[in-house]
Amino acid sequence: MSAKTRILLTDDQILFAQSLETFLKNYADDDMEVIGIAENGRKAVLLAQEKKPDVILMDVRMPEMDGVEAVKIIHQKLPQIKIIMLSTYDDDELVRNALRAGANGYLLKDISPTELIISIRALNSGQVQISPALAQKLIQTTYIEDVDQAKLDDKSLNKKFEWLKTLTKREREIFSLIATGHDNNDIAQRLGTATQTVRNQVSAIYSKLGVKDRFEIIRLANKTT
Repeated sequence: MSAKTRILLTDDQILFAQSLETFLKNYADDDMEVIGIAENGRKAVLLAQEKKPDVILMDVRMPEMDGVEAVKIIHQKLPQIKIIMLSTYDDDELVRNALRAGANGYLLKDISPTELIISIRALNSGQVQISPALAQKLIQTTYIEDVDQAKLDDKSLNKKFEWLKTLTKREREIFSLIATGHDNNDIAQRLGTATQTVRNQVSAIYSKLGVKDRFEIIRLANKTT
């Protein structure tokens, strides 16, 4: 029997944290255990160093030290710890800052408990965990619109977006839908086209971007945020 994933919960809403702890104990006890609760980022840093959890679920806005600053410190000191932001805030800049600081994902608190368990388990396969609505916003606002601008004066920015500029407008749409968790059938329905057409376009995207599966698409989508 493999060891359980050891989880540290960090949230200044203690009732929420305790409820989440109870849920994980009742429904994921076979492979997960909560080893502590921190009520702010500063306490999370201390407990991370003391208990060395496998995963931290981290709120963003907290007293004394916010979640993003805590992630930065923990990632520098203990890079092996995987951190998922779990927040009510869907601000683009907060998401980008958290991912830049070293977070392995950003989920909104309206996620279902079952989806949260799936996301925690998926960390072991290296998948970036991000709420579909947030991924859609990031893709649309962070770089797809920038690539479509008439001029990009910053040479580093041009280089940063070079891979995306190889895609057609329709391929960008499909890229966005893939990155937010949609399968080929769903994409076909949304775009009003045949599933086989979508498969062909997905293959073209893979070839252009040098990726082999949807997980690499998600990682690529988050790499430039």
